[in-house]
Amino acid sequence: MRNVNRRSFLKMAGWGTVAAALPWEAWSTDAKHRLPNVVFILADDMGYGDLGCQNPDSKIPTPNLDRLAGEGLRCTDAHAPASVCSPTRYGILTGRYCWRSRLKSSVLWSWDPPLIEQGRLTAPAMLKKHGYHTACIGKWHLGWNWPFIKDVDKARNKAVPSDALDWSQPITGGPTALGFDYYFGDDVPNFPPYVFIENDHTLGAPTEQKPGAMFGSPGPMLPGWKLEAVMPAITRKAAEWIENTAKQSPDQPFFLYFPLTAPHTPIVPTEEFKGKSQAGEWGDYVVEVDWAIGEVLQALERNGLPENTLVIFTADNGPENFAYERAKNYHHYSMANLRGVKRDTWEGGHRVPFLARWPQHIKPATTSSETICLTDFMATIAAITGTKLPEDAAEDSYNVLPVLLGEKLDTPIREATVHHSCSGKFAIRKGNWVLIDAPFGDDNKEPDWFKKERGYEPHQQPGELFDLSQDISERKNVYAEHPDIVANLKALLEKYKTEGRSAPKP
Repeated sequence: MRNVNRRSFLKMAGWGTVAAALPWEAWSTDAKHRLPNVVFILADDMGYGDLGCQNPDSKIPTPNLDRLAGEGLRCTDAHAPASVCSPTRYGILTGRYCWRSRLKSSVLWSWDPPLIEQGRLTAPAMLKKHGYHTACIGKWHLGWNWPFIKDVDKARNKAVPSDALDWSQPITGGPTALGFDYYFGDDVPNFPPYVFIENDHTLGAPTEQKPGAMFGSPGPMLPGWKLEAVMPAITRKAAEWIENTAKQSPDQPFFLYFPLTAPHTPIVPTEEFKGKSQAGEWGDYVVEVDWAIGEVLQALERNGLPENTLVIFTADNGPENFAYERAKNYHHYSMANLRGVKRDTWEGGHRVPFLARWPQHIKPATTSSETICLTDFMATIAAITGTKLPEDAAEDSYNVLPVLLGEKLDTPIREATVHHSCSGKFAIRKGNWVLIDAPFGDDNKEPDWFKKERGYEPHQQPGELFDLSQDISERKNVYAEHPDIVANLKALLEKYKTEGRSAPKP
């Protein structure tokens, strides 16, 4: 089942009589049967094995995330479209693999211009057409048009002087130019400028330079800026936005995209969370992430919103490479039994936690092993809102609403899924087979002690092929044993590259 039209969706959602009695327009505006609110929470660098509900050996308490899993669906084979930050965010908001854009590897750096192309349909812009209030609160990391008034060196790790920009001018090309009614955040917590941005202006002028002892790239900073204040501030703002929107526009649906700045570096848990885990300061920061999710869930509950709100929690990629030291020192494996971390093409780089709750529509305490990708968000909300996507939008997005609703599937929803590493390596997954189209899936330096512990042996093949049904930890490379499978997957990958899309045309 690849497409769900408006009336089919109503019937699946348990509104068959409503579908028969009301036209879609009436249903979508009627207070009792309006379109669902959508809250999409994106953690930054959180591993598949960091959640207690996924890893019984986790050393980090995550009661709010565990509760969310208990009240909804946990997808065990969900993937970010890339194993680093900016490309995944591009994919979520556009439904398109980022390697089709100008960014072929790595991430955006300080002062880079907008990545999402002008005129490209985004998820918030699509939802606005259906009357949604839309907000992005947190980490953007998709570029802006910064108001430079001086020609300066903007190279990575160069300290741009504060007076090179006119901070009284708008910063264009950001969230409010791409379909969001409201934005609040700090763009990237370890990049300048170190200041909050609201809509398209900074809240104050960052007139100082970040001290060298403070974590992050050099550049302008608001006087008195505190790294540890960011997570509490964006969490408070997200809860307030839900409260205000629910009170001011009770009959209109909303979309909140809440991309967290944690547990990405800088690792700065506030005092109340220090010592709350058994996985060091980083584990304590994950506890703070769990608290933030709890604050958002409570804001929904205070306003009577849970029943008609689809809440999704996931992460932008796997854990940072110091997860290896954490495993050695605390016996906490953020990658669980997967191989690889952030930046890698192996499973641990892009297989991410994925939880979804939508009371009366998503069965509680359920799991799905269906392969899904975060690019699928676009086609899925298109199905929910009855939107027919144009051919030049969401080219790599599949409608996974049947997965969320627990529908029985005769065939996989996705034909195949492309994975992309920080350095630009490709992999392709179809069924249980994953082909890494490079000699190794490593974009970091996998420690020797970890290889020995997991039983990873070197090989001389030009690529890697794994059967994940038998080898989820990717120990045995069977590239040489299955040349037919290698050839078929290579051909499909090239087809996706050349045709400009991987999803069926709408």
